[in-house]
Amino acid sequence: MTRNVRVADSFAEIDAAAWDALAGDDHPFLSHAFLSALEQSGSAISRTGWQPLPLLLEDETGALVGGVPLYGKSNSQGEYIFDHSWADAWQRAGGRYYPKLLSAVPFTPAPGPRLLAQDRSVVPELIAGMEALAINNHLSSAHANFIEDEDKAAFEAAGWLLREGVQFHFRNRGYGDFDDFLATLASRKRRAIRKERAAAQSAVTIRALTGADITEAHWDAFWVFYQDTGARKWGRPYLTRAFFSLMGDRMADRILLLIAERDGVPVAGALNFIGGDVLYGRYWGCTEDIPFLHFELCYYQAIDFAIARGLSRVEAGAQGEHKIARGYEPVATWSAHYITDDGFRAAIADFLVRERHAMEREIEFLGTVTPFRRG
Repeated sequence: MTRNVRVADSFAEIDAAAWDALAGDDHPFLSHAFLSALEQSGSAISRTGWQPLPLLLEDETGALVGGVPLYGKSNSQGEYIFDHSWADAWQRAGGRYYPKLLSAVPFTPAPGPRLLAQDRSVVPELIAGMEALAINNHLSSAHANFIEDEDKAAFEAAGWLLREGVQFHFRNRGYGDFDDFLATLASRKRRAIRKERAAAQSAVTIRALTGADITEAHWDAFWVFYQDTGARKWGRPYLTRAFFSLMGDRMADRILLLIAERDGVPVAGALNFIGGDVLYGRYWGCTEDIPFLHFELCYYQAIDFAIARGLSRVEAGAQGEHKIARGYEPVATWSAHYITDDGFRAAIADFLVRERHAMEREIEFLGTVTPFRRG
């Protein structure tokens, strides 16, 4: 059977049902609704360094049998896998690192599939399509960030370089409630968390909103929180205000929005997305500095929700060793990298070997300082 690889101009031109049939229901960030909203809202477009280039594999009838969420990147912003030193090195050597290709969900460090196909036998064609796109356009590289094990094996078999990172996830070990979880911690850690929760909850009223309960007024409030955090972390927010309204219209049932109020006025918020078996923490912000409220909204409320829903884990985003003390454990993450120049590839491969040894030692150490009871 003849199959054809092509690159679409945007996610908007792809049939939503056909794309979602490949992406599945477990990963909200891979849904057509989410990816097209990033584009439609002006958040992930060429002007912001994210040129949508979704790679499509179609059979001889034109039916979609494979896809890759793919972008042309003119910078390395919003990726959470840091390759700025690679770019500097290649450009000092006289090369041109940007633009590059990246398979990822913009601004979203959530592990998930990147090689979308119901029939995994077509996956090598998707990888080959990415490689050909990089070579034929004289690009320095192609990358796939936050890949899951199945895709990791496919990229490795194709000769891509693998890079290890770390995140911190809460694992639900069948807890009945939050106290059940606390019972697994050392007594000093239990007392500290109870103290933090009591302090935060005494200062505000917390509302957990999902579905039709989320209004434009809530998004207006959250936008203020998000702008403050974005301005401090990145210089400017990645997402536009329109994006949040589109999410409210298209995906409200997959959103958990936590709003903290003082005297009826919103003062802080945390945005989460509900996956098939995972709660994904994404953004947080506030207009008042209230002790321990960040931990309450971003970590403890998320644990409460995951336990109540029977979800297997909470993924609270990139970085943050402070999450360990709140019951979040170190987990390895992976990315894959295709470098078109042989010499540059050899240099990066050498770097990744040394970096991986250091990362494995770090993850091993972090596993020894979790708050759980020993023995």
